[in-house]
Amino acid sequence: MSGRRKVAILGSTGSIGTQALDVLERHRDRFEVVGLAAGRNERLLREQVERFAPRIATLAADGPEGLRRVAVESEPDILLAATDGAVAFDAVFAAVARGTDIAVANKELIVAAGELLVDAAARSGARILPVDSEHSAIFQCLVGEDPARVAGIVLTASGGPFWRTPADEMADATLDRALAHPTWRMGTKNTIDSATMMNKGLEAIEASRLFAVPGERVHVVVHPQSIAHGFVLFTDGSVKGQLCAPDMRVPIGYALAFPDRIAGPPAVPFDVLEALGAKPQEPALRYEFERPDLERFPCLRLAYQALEAGGTLPAVLSAANEIAVEAFVAGIMRFGRIHAVIEATMLAVPRHEASIDAIRLADRQAREVARGFVASLAGPIVRP
Repeated sequence: MSGRRKVAILGSTGSIGTQALDVLERHRDRFEVVGLAAGRNERLLREQVERFAPRIATLAADGPEGLRRVAVESEPDILLAATDGAVAFDAVFAAVARGTDIAVANKELIVAAGELLVDAAARSGARILPVDSEHSAIFQCLVGEDPARVAGIVLTASGGPFWRTPADEMADATLDRALAHPTWRMGTKNTIDSATMMNKGLEAIEASRLFAVPGERVHVVVHPQSIAHGFVLFTDGSVKGQLCAPDMRVPIGYALAFPDRIAGPPAVPFDVLEALGAKPQEPALRYEFERPDLERFPCLRLAYQALEAGGTLPAVLSAANEIAVEAFVAGIMRFGRIHAVIEATMLAVPRHEASIDAIRLADRQAREVARGFVASLAGPIVRP
């Protein structure tokens, strides 16, 4: 039992955290849970503590020090960073400094500080292992390949709940409709980001940082079936892709066990069409790929602008998006105004070269400015 890999989780009561614990519970012979950091769901954290008996468990009320204790003092071999926003930045950087591998499921961390994190990992020997299905797909496609032979990478997007929705109808969409994702089970923030396609913009920035590929070689295609998660284009004209059913436990398991692969749930299909993503007994399976519509989904355009500009602008984009999404979820701003808050904030907050201090300052300024724009754009919303 002493050979088990020690795992700590930041965000253990969220969507990714709970699914990760499902994976870890099935493979107790291979993993030991040593640290859990939750948000405000004390009841669920207590249940998790009873199931896994970690060395350290903390709540949001314990502040940044609680996150750092889980990330460092629990002495994990691998840390799953599954919180939203910038709250865990210091804890993750502290873990990287001690050489701990990081399984990353926090978009904001890589978007705002990805270059710095990758550099820090290179110095300490820590590995950055992506958990997002798209980045896991690219990571898997790149294993054993010469980076010099990579012509580009392709991230797939489901299109979210509004891909076929007229623009005027989408602008006044209700929260329930925005949360009705057709394929994935995610937390509220990520599901709204999927509805605006900001999630794919953030993922494009992440991909550029994680795989050292310039923004113009990071592409997005809409693939409603959500089965092909990513492709790598090679200089000889070959295309390599990774496919699996839309189940986050697959990329979570790959990151936690890398470079090994662990067995999935007992219901892993052996029928060839089911293995490729078809429903049971479905006689045929078809994949669709479409170009994204940057006019109807301007958040994707804004993300590419932030990636091109670099510096602290991606941090501004990410922070402004958090504030705008919070306002929509709270019912004080229309869905169609999310991108307007983000764009206005990007224009208003000065851009600087990236450093930890500059990113922290940009994050604070962006939140303050975005809240001001939310107040100016907010209006009464009729909820059903």
